Amino acid sequence: MAIKKSISGMRGTIGGVPGDNLTPIDIVEMTAAYGQWLLESGNEPKVVVGRDGRISGEIVSALAVNTLLSLGIDVINLGYSTTPTVEMAVTHHSAGGGIIFTASHNPKEWNALKMLDSKGEFVDQKIGETILALAEKRAFNFATVDKLGKESTDETSIDYHIEQILALSYVDVEKIKNRKFKVVIDCINSTGAIALPPLMDKLGCEYTLIHAEVTGDFSHNPEPVPANLKDLSDKVKETGSDMGIAVDPDVDRLVLVCEDGSMFSEEYTIVAASDFVLKYKKGATVSNLSSTRALADISKKHGQEYHASAVGEVNVVTKMKAVNAAIGGEGNGGVILPDLHYGRDALAGIVLIMNHLVDEGVSLSALKESYPKYEIIKHKIDLDKNTDVKKLLNVVKNKYLNESINEEDGLKIDFSNGWVHLRESNTEPIIRVIAEAKTEQEAEDLIKPIIAMIND
Repeated sequence: MAIKKSISGMRGTIGGVPGDNLTPIDIVEMTAAYGQWLLESGNEPKVVVGRDGRISGEIVSALAVNTLLSLGIDVINLGYSTTPTVEMAVTHHSAGGGIIFTASHNPKEWNALKMLDSKGEFVDQKIGETILALAEKRAFNFATVDKLGKESTDETSIDYHIEQILALSYVDVEKIKNRKFKVVIDCINSTGAIALPPLMDKLGCEYTLIHAEVTGDFSHNPEPVPANLKDLSDKVKETGSDMGIAVDPDVDRLVLVCEDGSMFSEEYTIVAASDFVLKYKKGATVSNLSSTRALADISKKHGQEYHASAVGEVNVVTKMKAVNAAIGGEGNGGVILPDLHYGRDALAGIVLIMNHLVDEGVSLSALKESYPKYEIIKHKIDLDKNTDVKKLLNVVKNKYLNESINEEDGLKIDFSNGWVHLRESNTEPIIRVIAEAKTEQEAEDLIKPIIAMIND
């Protein structure tokens, strides 16, 4: 199995041997290091926590919460929640930080600790390196019995999150309600089943939930990509709905299905949301190097600049702040709206795109047809722990020195008819290989020789 520690937290599979898997010992050590950093940073000794619906979530949460309390840190426990809800709750409660217990799109055997700073954003590289060093040295100083932290709960955080979205100046709730959207939602047996129904109620939608029991025993692979969304597609057609909504277990990624059961494409979530926001607010857009060129095209249509960042939410946010972006995100269905907070937010994405559909007076499939057409294909290559990724990428690079090369984040090769991006994942022991071109076949033709080279 596996464990991976990075500057943004720790992710791994439950069970097994400490240091090789996500065990209670690893959870306590990483949480203690985070708590120690918080105490030494001078931030408020108060942490907001929340978890998705994973089977291991209660155990992981309890271990981490009690570790924080043992350090003398107060904890506000949201219980079942979403990643963007926890992010917003950190600033709402003026906390020193936050931790989300979720392995995002990974299968049920995985869990993770995602660590936030006092702004409700993922900790940056400097903070992350400090936390990792504290964990390595076990440099913890636990509180005496009279100075233990106190735990409290907040059962209103999702309602607060929704209220803030609907209060955005360019969101017209009445207009959306009058449209009377009919939708199907794939809750993937996690907290989407808790967060999305109240949003749908506020928007006057008629909705059907599938995979709605919060068990963490996912009914299908939880990554919201087309191969995993057949149930949603079938239900949309069966019910004659206007759209299907898919989220991942922690509800920060949004993927849509059109009224005819076809995929809107996770890459176009940020394109559609940006197309709406840029009508009302001028500013640059940002996505990562692995995301579709269509966002650059839409930005140009609105007379705005587009910027690319390294992959990873922290990197996208850093670039967004640097260019004062109006909106940004990632091609995995992640929408980041600074007017709300600097984090991917599926709930916000739903509202923006519904409002856009009402404004334009079109169906979801017609909206998709209006955008520049690109096809992205994504592959994963498994690594063993001894793989020299840098050496592998250099082998590929040396074969394509006549093309445009970008090494800001892994290796991106720009061809006249598309691009290929190779990079080591921050969260899994894999190399991601992504290609985009005007057609799927063109993208496959670009990617095949490169994958063969890596596997050779």
